Amino acid sequence: MTLTTTLLAAEGENPLIPHTYELVVGSFAFLVVVVFVGRILVPRIQKTLEERTEAIEGGIKKAEDAQVQAQKTLEEYKAKLAEARHEAARMREEAREQAAQIKAELREEAQAEARRLVQAAHAQIEADRQQAFSQLRGELGRLATELAGRIVGESLDDETRQSRVVDRFLDELESADGAAVR
Repeated sequence: MTLTTTLLAAEGENPLIPHTYELVVGSFAFLVVVVFVGRILVPRIQKTLEERTEAIEGGIKKAEDAQVQAQKTLEEYKAKLAEARHEAARMREEAREQAAQIKAELREEAQAEARRLVQAAHAQIEADRQQAFSQLRGELGRLATELAGRIVGESLDDETRQSRVVDRFLDELESADGAAVR
């Protein structure tokens, strides 16, 4: 046994029962701790817990508000996106219509230009035909005069006489062609 246990056992006291002064001091200390904890620490702990609860609830409220705001923003975005798609479709349709209109205008201009070129070509052909006819008429007249001079045996160098003979010959030729065609 230890020395303390031996001494206590010798005195005849029960080691499990505390002394009166220990009970008084212990009770006083317990009251101080209870008052300190009950009056000072518990309100502070409750205040801190309430603040944390409010902060958490405020955070939850802010998160809900943010969620609502995000939902509104998403709906606005979807609406704007749908509007932009609609606008793009409208613009594409307008572009198609303008392209068709420009295509029709270009086709019309090309056809008008083609008609103008055909008319100019016909006019040029007619002018070339008239020029070829007059050159042919002159050449035919010269050959006819030369041939007539050989047949007649006299020179037909006189311009007026030559012109009359050629005109009369060509008129007879044209009237013979007209009668043969009919």
